[in-house]
Amino acid sequence: MSLPVQLISTDFDGTIFAEFENPPVPETLQRLLQDLQARGARWVINTGRDLTSLMEAMARSGLGVWPDYLVLVEREIYIHQDHRYVGLTDWNDRCARDHAALYKRMRADVPRLTAWINEHFNAEVYADPWSPLCLLARSNPDTDAIEAFLREYCRTVPNLTITRNDVYARFSHAAYSKGTALSEIAGRLGIASANIFAVGDHLNDLPMLKKEIAGYLAAPSNALPEVKAAVRQQGGIVSHLPHGHGVARALKTVLTRLLPDSTRHA
Repeated sequence: MSLPVQLISTDFDGTIFAEFENPPVPETLQRLLQDLQARGARWVINTGRDLTSLMEAMARSGLGVWPDYLVLVEREIYIHQDHRYVGLTDWNDRCARDHAALYKRMRADVPRLTAWINEHFNAEVYADPWSPLCLLARSNPDTDAIEAFLREYCRTVPNLTITRNDVYARFSHAAYSKGTALSEIAGRLGIASANIFAVGDHLNDLPMLKKEIAGYLAAPSNALPEVKAAVRQQGGIVSHLPHGHGVARALKTVLTRLLPDSTRHA
């Protein structure tokens, strides 16, 4: 393949998808992704959503281009086959087993952790299929304080970490993230990290916004300051445009630098 970017990993909400815009995913970005797919590149939506939630949002957005892979709940991998998305069984089964074993070790502590949160903050604490403790706080300062408390607890349980997006957070296994899932896909495709483009806007995107994961990093203008700083520090692109417009501009910039004719028809 002649393209320098062979695998494109995009976060969904806030990065390529802006529900208040029409269309929510800009047509310029859709055309660019479609053109790159036609030339052999693969596209991954790398999101914290589950499959049902993402498929509903993609349908509402009127997408005219479909990703080749999905990374869901920051860890499960699905591949597009025969007009549907099929789970990558060996990876997803191992992921589920490792999380189940990890959560079994710490589940007895959940009531104590929940009690502390409820005593100090007005927050929603609940369990879902992916974590025995999920959090919806009232503000980012509250989430900062709760996250600090939970990260101290994580030090006592090997492989336990926190995945956060705005005022939402949940426990997860440190070996599974947007970054490790992206590397797994790349390894199966035989694509080097130097040929991967990754873009995101929030804290849960940081594991894939690393040079050892993706050679080309980007963030739209609406990204969190921490995300912009991480991208800039590694020589990536922070667009002056928001959401999908910023993603399209950053991706075109990378391609034009590396292969001046690569966006001629995009």
